[in-house]
Amino acid sequence: MNICIIPARGGSKRIPRKNIKDFHGKPMIAYSIEAARESGCFDKVIVSTDDAEIAEVAKHWGAETPFIRPANIADDYATTMEVIQHAIEWCESKGWWLDKICCVYATAPFVLASDIKSGLTLLEESDIQYAFSATSFAFPIQRAFYMDENKRSNMFQPEHLNTRSQDLTEAYHDAGQFYWGKVSAFKAGLGFFAPHSKPVLLPRKRVQDIDTLEDWEIAKVMYSALTK
Repeated sequence: MNICIIPARGGSKRIPRKNIKDFHGKPMIAYSIEAARESGCFDKVIVSTDDAEIAEVAKHWGAETPFIRPANIADDYATTMEVIQHAIEWCESKGWWLDKICCVYATAPFVLASDIKSGLTLLEESDIQYAFSATSFAFPIQRAFYMDENKRSNMFQPEHLNTRSQDLTEAYHDAGQFYWGKVSAFKAGLGFFAPHSKPVLLPRKRVQDIDTLEDWEIAKVMYSALTK
């Protein structure tokens, strides 16, 4: 069976109650649940949470919450891999035969069922371990700079100061929406961003990390523009 795991802990600090905070008329997590269900890729859509209120909201929108996530993987330092590995262990303890797993983030209001389906197709048709959402950087990363202790700018790669943009290798980054993977890859803790993975490329207009209040406001504006 194919399982969708949506991690949603209750202790978000920068945006309190972020996972169930209202976003254009629905709790944020509802978008991920709906996209997962609409994709038709899953036998079960499970929300992994340590929070009773999040569990109730998740069930209202059609997900299952068959277990409570342990406190040791529900703090600021818990990794996505740890959460998925715990869910796999729980499912297998119930005698479920797992084929493929997809982690869909709870704060991904731009995720589409069609992209989730594309990820599954890529995983099934390729000799890879993971398929994940990604997008391109809007600016050449080779010209990125940092500020030192005196607030002065320093290029990470000064050798590319005068290199033409069209001569620079295009760079991509994680879109933070979903990660399809083979159960064996998750159990082994293989990293996502490696040659054994392929990206599902998304347009930048449908990608926004939501970690801060500023991110939240940007996402609201983007969503309004996309849905008009």
